[in-house]
Amino acid sequence: MLTGLDPLAWLGILIATVVSGALGGLYFALLVPKYYAIALGRQNAEAPKPTAVSNLGPLVCTLVTVITSAVLIRSLDITTIGAAVAFGLLVGVGYLAAMTFQIAINPNFPRPLLYGVINAPFFVVTSTASSVIIALLR
Repeated sequence: MLTGLDPLAWLGILIATVVSGALGGLYFALLVPKYYAIALGRQNAEAPKPTAVSNLGPLVCTLVTVITSAVLIRSLDITTIGAAVAFGLLVGVGYLAAMTFQIAINPNFPRPLLYGVINAPFFVVTSTASSVIIALLR
């Protein structure tokens, strides 16, 4: 049933993780930091100091997500760019974006919908890009 546990395309996983990490750095540091702070209710506060967890944690989470996608791509025998894009969008919208909104909808997020609108596109784009990279390098 789950044939995706066969040898994975580790080069594709590594490249997809690095690409996602680079996109995350650009997206969250250059494109949306002001709106991100507003979504968190921290627009008048100094940005928190970076820590090992805040720097490496997202990359580790991305790696886990990319490995999981690689297993599913292998199991589903996704080999074309079109199928990889469809898979990436399905995972990006159906799991990652939905979970972003679900996590944000709690009393700790003063602007949960803004938080979701800011974060969800990043996850959809990186899921799609990662899926294409993995499918191409299988």
